[in-house]
Amino acid sequence: MTQITTIERHILDQQRLFPEARGTFTQLMYDVGLFAKLIAREVRHAGLVDILGRAGSTNIQGEEQQKLDVYAHDTIVRMMEYTGRVCIMASEEIAGPIRVPEEYGCGDYVLLFDPLDGSSNIDYNVSTGTIFSVHRRVTSCETPGGLEDLLQPGYRQVAAGYVIYGSSTMLVYTAGQGVHGFTLDASLGEFLLSHPDIRIPDAPGYYSVNAGYARYWTEGVRRYVEWLTGRTPDSPAPAMPLRYTGSLVADFHRTLLAGGVFLYPADTRDAAHSHGKLRLCYECAPLAFIMAQAGGYASDGVNPILNLLPRELHQRAPFFVGNARLVREAERFIARYDADWAVAYRDQVVVVREPTEA
Repeated sequence: MTQITTIERHILDQQRLFPEARGTFTQLMYDVGLFAKLIAREVRHAGLVDILGRAGSTNIQGEEQQKLDVYAHDTIVRMMEYTGRVCIMASEEIAGPIRVPEEYGCGDYVLLFDPLDGSSNIDYNVSTGTIFSVHRRVTSCETPGGLEDLLQPGYRQVAAGYVIYGSSTMLVYTAGQGVHGFTLDASLGEFLLSHPDIRIPDAPGYYSVNAGYARYWTEGVRRYVEWLTGRTPDSPAPAMPLRYTGSLVADFHRTLLAGGVFLYPADTRDAAHSHGKLRLCYECAPLAFIMAQAGGYASDGVNPILNLLPRELHQRAPFFVGNARLVREAERFIARYDADWAVAYRDQVVVVREPTEA
């Protein structure tokens, strides 16, 4: 008989691995599961309750917000701010930190999130998702949380995950003990363990990139993509097929389960894209942590993503993630053909090492 494991039971089983644990993190993950269910409910009903379409406002990135964007952001904030488990939060949707009201207490954890990734695809029924990142605070518990708590390198994450709202709703997360996926049974209202101990396959399945911007790529990126497709004398070339939806969570999820590489490189469109498009704190770092726990690797083309120290909340970074061999090949192409860009880029980022790497 197949064992049925809810996400709550799984988190409690994980907690038992740490006898010193007080249960606060376990409760925090319960909260994550609940806001995922609330957002999933609205996504399922999006075509029925006048929630599809534009909200008439823009976010800090200058991108037009969708109604579900706003709902997802507000739901997560309302869900988390009064629990006493977080000391500060940050969202891709707003400029500054989200302070926790003093009357709710000040917790030990920090939450950063992209409330609804891929929302430009909402009206076309393409999968969207929520990405989250959890750190322990580094400031004193006697004071409110601050920017120092939010601007931590990715290797310090204690948990990261995403929820994908597609033909089914899945929550995938890691707390540093492997990557586990849970599928929502809407009739029960429970996330059930469906993908235990996810590992990225050794044999790469697909590469994923927005080829519409190929004319803006640097030479190293262009040659790398040619190598991925087998159109170069460099050997051995993988000759992989292309898959791309324009929804980061969906493309990452496929890469994680099928193998391959996802890339959103820097390009020459304008100064804003010279460091890529994706946000380091809300997208790159949490997905890099998940991929590392699944046996893969993530890079900005020069450095490991998990070693980048954010200088600001909405810092952007080029992003290459997937099978380690494929991502390291991207680093080699960039080092060979984009040396000038790489030197200029290194001067503008801060790289730190895990204590074990020192």
